[in-house]
Amino acid sequence: MSETHVLPPSSTAASSGSPPSTFRIAALQMVSTPDRERNLAEAQRLIAEAAADGAQLVLLPEYFCFMGFKDTDKLAVREPYKDGPIQRFLADAARRHQIWLIGGTLPITAPEASRVLNTTLVFDPQGNEAARYDKIHLFNFEKGEESFDEARTICPGGEVRSFEAPFGRVGLSVCYDLRFPELYRRMGDCALIVVPSAFTYTTGRAHWETLLRARAVENQCYVLAAAQGGKHENGRRTWGHSMLIDPWGDIIAVRDEGAGVVAGNLERARIEEVRQSLPAWRHRVLS
Repeated sequence: MSETHVLPPSSTAASSGSPPSTFRIAALQMVSTPDRERNLAEAQRLIAEAAADGAQLVLLPEYFCFMGFKDTDKLAVREPYKDGPIQRFLADAARRHQIWLIGGTLPITAPEASRVLNTTLVFDPQGNEAARYDKIHLFNFEKGEESFDEARTICPGGEVRSFEAPFGRVGLSVCYDLRFPELYRRMGDCALIVVPSAFTYTTGRAHWETLLRARAVENQCYVLAAAQGGKHENGRRTWGHSMLIDPWGDIIAVRDEGAGVVAGNLERARIEEVRQSLPAWRHRVLS
């Protein structure tokens, strides 16, 4: 895997002067359907709600735009990179609300006709693309009647990605990536790690909160997780519990199930306080 840090094309504010001391961020929880247009309308409603509450960065969940009845259904709504209604929706929403918008994931055309890339796209407040991350780790789970194998319809990405926001570096990851702490170490010094997800009810109940809080504690930064949360029209049940966690591992805000907004403030002073009192970040020997 290679590593790439992306500077947004219009982010001069992010690299000039000191970062803002406080930045309001929000995760959107959804219960997405097999209807793309209905999902985009719901996403728009939640984005507007978060922006009205003062959010300057908004994170959508994995598969926010589409959850079909079977894995191959996503092939019907895949888009070529840089073109398509889902990508236009994200750019327009970021520009309209003047926010940093992290577009959960959407299916992007892959070299193989039978598979897609599960891609996160980031847009700045001017509606310009600021970063792209293709999900690296593909979920595989077999227990009783539950059977998941993302590799059947998804091509894995190969590059660790982050980008520079006004308050600092943001590390990009998706769902199953959460189980691989070495990925987060390779992101470098992040102020925020984001985790758009669609955890199953079974695995979420067992591990979701533990893993999210561990990533925050290990990297001494904020973690923002936007989840699918509820019973879907395709019969699947996702765990939900979208949350914001601070660098000490404390949960700032959480939503159990159902569509809604989870919001809070990223405080630079909190990151510095934690890292000064317990300088684990500086004590790293292996990288």
